Amino acid sequence: MYYYIVKIITTTLLIVVISEISKRSTLIGSILASIPLVSVLAMIWLYVDTGDTQKVTELSYSIFWLVIPSLTLFLSLMLMLKRGVGFFPAMALSIVVTVLAYYLMIALLEKFNIKL
Repeated sequence: MYYYIVKIITTTLLIVVISEISKRSTLIGSILASIPLVSVLAMIWLYVDTGDTQKVTELSYSIFWLVIPSLTLFLSLMLMLKRGVGFFPAMALSIVVTVLAYYLMIALLEKFNIKL
């Protein structure tokens, strides 16, 4: 139980720190947010939990392919906000666009026999 609390606190602290830094400097905040901290933490937690490098390899492989459709969130959100769409509707629509991009990417990868 203690281990899960440490994982939750560590992950939450990183998100809070990045959002606070972003209030002062969007450049530094965006650099920190663009570093795949969540992915790195997930791989660390997975390895610590299982000791299985094969699982970490598989996770890393899947993350690699799924980063591409995840970029649609940032692009679509930016474009909608620039066009005057309100923040929450733009965020919701961007999430929908991103989910669709994930489905399309997974279907495309399956066509090329790439298994995630």
